[in-house]
Amino acid sequence: MKTSAGIIMLIIVIISFVGLPATAAGEDERILLGGWSRESLERLMSEAAGIEDTGARIEFLSRRFLGVEYKPSTLIGDMNTQEVFVIDLEGVDCFTYLDYIEAMRLSASFSGFKENLKRVRYRSGTVAFENRNHFFTDWREYNAAHVDDVTGEVGGDRTRSVRKVLNLRKDGTLFLPGIAPRERLIQYIPSDALDETVTSRLRTGDYVGIYTDEQGLDVTHTGIIIKKQGRPYLRHASSAKENRKVVEEDFIMYVSKRPGIIVLRPKE
Repeated sequence: MKTSAGIIMLIIVIISFVGLPATAAGEDERILLGGWSRESLERLMSEAAGIEDTGARIEFLSRRFLGVEYKPSTLIGDMNTQEVFVIDLEGVDCFTYLDYIEAMRLSASFSGFKENLKRVRYRSGTVAFENRNHFFTDWREYNAAHVDDVTGEVGGDRTRSVRKVLNLRKDGTLFLPGIAPRERLIQYIPSDALDETVTSRLRTGDYVGIYTDEQGLDVTHTGIIIKKQGRPYLRHASSAKENRKVVEEDFIMYVSKRPGIIVLRPKE
């Protein structure tokens, strides 16, 4: 069976390539701020910190990334290459986009952002390839202080459950060499169950993973729910040829031809 284009793009995203140099910040850091400066980021996060509602804060921050280039494989590290702590705001993929927004919504300063990004991206905040949260549902397991898995709450009795061994392909090989397979019970909402009753339970700021039936993976894509006049939209870093940037699309249309969704909700 041929691997779908979505699965190929996910594999490209989650595997970091060798050979990208560290910056002058140090051999263990790579910081590229794109169109921002540290001062402008400080102002952005300071303003966001004054927004009490978590969803509104995420909407405010994620809106500033609209139009930012889609850029895969910005993280550095694998089983043979030392992990480098990367902040690359010149371009994002679907996972790093969520990394940066989640870390920013927890921060009021650039130094706080750096530390929160380490905690969001790595278990216990320890920068190492084996500690990186490679899978969307890793956030549920290791970032539980800041996000809840509300898939069952949103989907109600239309929610489905499946047990998967993440990182283990059907042929027995690993998507990510050096990362031990992990068995996990995953709940998802089938796309054909996303009627008005179900989508009314989604909130602005919810993090959504596009569920996949592919063995060894939980999702093939991620994004942020934005509600406008009750209708959900997906704000995400799109790899589609016609986009290649952070865009906003009608959520129902986007997921209609995909298997389903997983929903993680940031805590207040």
